[in-house]
Amino acid sequence: MHLSRRRFLHRSALASATLLTAPMILRHSALGADNPILIGSLHDQSGPIAASGVPMVHALQLAADEINAAGGLIGRPVKIVHYDTQSNIQMYSQYAQQLALKDKVAVVHGGITSASREAVRPTFDRFKVLYFYNVLYEGGVCDRNTFCTGTTPAQTVEKLVPAAMKKAGKKVYIIAADYNYGQITAKWMTKYVKDNGGEVASIDFFPLDVTNFGPTISKIQAAKPDLILSALVGGNHTAFYRQWTSAGMKGQIPIASTTFGLVNEPTTLDAAESENILGAYGYFEELDTPASKSFVEKIKKAHPDTPYISELAAATYEGAQLWAEGVRKAGSIDRAKVVDALESGLSFAGPTGTATLDHATHHTTRNAFLAEVKDRKWSVLESFPDVKPLDTASVCDLVKNPADNKQYVISF
Repeated sequence: MHLSRRRFLHRSALASATLLTAPMILRHSALGADNPILIGSLHDQSGPIAASGVPMVHALQLAADEINAAGGLIGRPVKIVHYDTQSNIQMYSQYAQQLALKDKVAVVHGGITSASREAVRPTFDRFKVLYFYNVLYEGGVCDRNTFCTGTTPAQTVEKLVPAAMKKAGKKVYIIAADYNYGQITAKWMTKYVKDNGGEVASIDFFPLDVTNFGPTISKIQAAKPDLILSALVGGNHTAFYRQWTSAGMKGQIPIASTTFGLVNEPTTLDAAESENILGAYGYFEELDTPASKSFVEKIKKAHPDTPYISELAAATYEGAQLWAEGVRKAGSIDRAKVVDALESGLSFAGPTGTATLDHATHHTTRNAFLAEVKDRKWSVLESFPDVKPLDTASVCDLVKNPADNKQYVISF
């Protein structure tokens, strides 16, 4: 989606109409509307991951609209150059080069799966285009050109596992998606189970196209665990929760998940299938704070059909605002100057609370929340303020090694 000049002017006019009494707001001509700062957007708007990508684009657009309504950046408006990556890794690679070489954007926000992030990160490193990955993930990315604003296992899984074990028991069965995220997250789950005095009965991995979980449910019944930890990913894996309930297991063995409910599973499944599932993320749409309510209201007013607004959208909005803070502090869109500014400990108070960039890891210190599904909605049970990305901090120090640019698989 390229935002046309006409559409930009229309949106800016609407935003400015509510701010006529603010004397510091510049007129569009003064903003240099013909010379906008370009923000690249790589998000899936179609295909199997579209339900995750659509709210992220809405959140990025909200951030851009607010930046423009506040006068733009260094006297210029911002403009989003968006490509629908269609849940296709090849499209990520193609559009990443286009954003870097043809569009010459100042920054790119995008990528949803770990595979999509790793498909584009080398391109942006090579062509020196600043990159923001705004998704919870397995941790370990250490790259001075990349900022990761979503949560990592040390921020959420570390909270989820002991809470679930306290509720259910110490014998745990892990099921996870069979790719980078699921495999590494299963290792973190195993660590936290053992750290809390538990045992892992078994770990099963599933390709993303698997929909028949009957044999696995039989294995789980035979193993008789106290608790299931799930890192299943995608629409196909939602079948597990339906089949688990159909097998009469829902009320017998509780489930906690690092992925359930990131899209809109609580509302698409029957209440009996999702009730009492535990989750921990950096944000829930149901978070009862003025900043969260305002964020949700603005997105749903502009896009009433928006799917569930999860950490993915909230971190995208905050990632864009953090980048804008970096540009303001640098007084420039020069990549190196903006990186220096972002490394100065910049913070932004958004819908999740305050997110602060960490110089050494290029990740965020941010709040985490534990919640449970009740009547097809998340009920937030506990908040954890200012949680650090300690997993990535154990392997990544960009202060000492600024040339580092790889993802570590953290051993423990």
